[in-house]
Amino acid sequence: MIVISAIWITLLLGVGGYALDRVLSSAVTRNFDVGLEYVLTALIASAEVGPDGEAYLNRPPADQRFLEPYSGLYFQISGVPDGQQPKNPDLDLLSRSLWDRKLGVRNSHKDFESHVYDSDEFAGETLRIVERDVRIPGSPLLWRVQVAESRAELDEQIKVLRRTLVRSFGILGLGLVILAALQAVYGLWPLRRVRQAIASIRSGERSRIEESFPREIEPLKEELNALLAHNELQAEEARRHAGNLAHALKTPLTVITNAATANSPDLPETVCREATTMRRQVDHHLARARAIGRRSSAQARAEVWPSLESVERAVTRLYENVTVDLAGDKQAAVRVERQDLDEMVGNLIENAAKYGGGRVFVTVKTTPECVEIEVEDDGSGIPEEERVSIFARGARLDTDKPGTGLGLAIVRDVAEIYGGSIALEESEDLGGLMARLKLPLCG
Repeated sequence: MIVISAIWITLLLGVGGYALDRVLSSAVTRNFDVGLEYVLTALIASAEVGPDGEAYLNRPPADQRFLEPYSGLYFQISGVPDGQQPKNPDLDLLSRSLWDRKLGVRNSHKDFESHVYDSDEFAGETLRIVERDVRIPGSPLLWRVQVAESRAELDEQIKVLRRTLVRSFGILGLGLVILAALQAVYGLWPLRRVRQAIASIRSGERSRIEESFPREIEPLKEELNALLAHNELQAEEARRHAGNLAHALKTPLTVITNAATANSPDLPETVCREATTMRRQVDHHLARARAIGRRSSAQARAEVWPSLESVERAVTRLYENVTVDLAGDKQAAVRVERQDLDEMVGNLIENAAKYGGGRVFVTVKTTPECVEIEVEDDGSGIPEEERVSIFARGARLDTDKPGTGLGLAIVRDVAEIYGGSIALEESEDLGGLMARLKLPLCG
């Protein structure tokens, strides 16, 4: 930031300084030229022609430098050939300051308006010359009046001006760079405090960033604290998940260990049965862990209707005497991975087919907040006082039907992972159970 600021300040001051130099140099030069033109006008006003045709001044010029040889200020009134009139150098009027030199007279043009130019005709002295052609009454010749002054004084003024500009802009640029550096250091200093706070959190000295920061940094602090809270929640969720898995596997392992220690005659059957239980528990926890991992994907999206049709085909092949009817919004989409959606609706529809009387009705509704999937059956339903406990892992109301008792627990866990929910109610149309699954809407 400091380097970029320094480059930008240097560029802007360079361009601005160059433009200001052009303007001021032009102004100083123009002021210099105005002075020469004033002297030129005074000479033209006092110029006359004598009886012999020579030019003279009816009053001497006021500036004494015209009388000092090589003073740097000169004038010359020269006859310019006009038509048939030849030029006679003896008729020219030269200032004494010219001494043994003469200003050059170019015949290639006529200057009836003041004409200003630079000339190097004198060795070691650059002149600024203003000239004009006039006709003096009583003379057939065209006279060119020239006033010349050394550029030394003008160049010195421009040099002093440029030196002042360079110093001033240099000091200004240095001050601006220092100011930009201080601003960058001071402005970014709160980030150093944020870094120190994060280092303290990593070392275990604190759990949150509690310092006050400028309002530009405060949102960063809030987001970091939110990230820390999210990570703590995920860590706690992972610990709880590992504890649940360990608890679920402890009982089967204990049964196997006791059977093996007692040399039980049905040890093979016990091992197979408990191993199956453990495999189901592992499968359940792996499914939940996969859902947690996929939850962080911002691109999670699944269309509800294709998932329902896929599950409907599988269930009707598995339960030939069951009819599954689908209705509702065919364009509904949820912010859930497709395989997790299949697992949730698959468990709900399969339970409805397994425990119902043969009819399953699935309705999809889209609300401004979420997508509701209602799965109804015509079975005997579940008493209201047992609709909460049924979500416990392994809970089963009908032990005559095959199953693990993990279906509703999986649906609840996966739905909550994605920010959804599930509730059990009584079906008004079919009289059995209605499972209402709510999932976040995907725009």
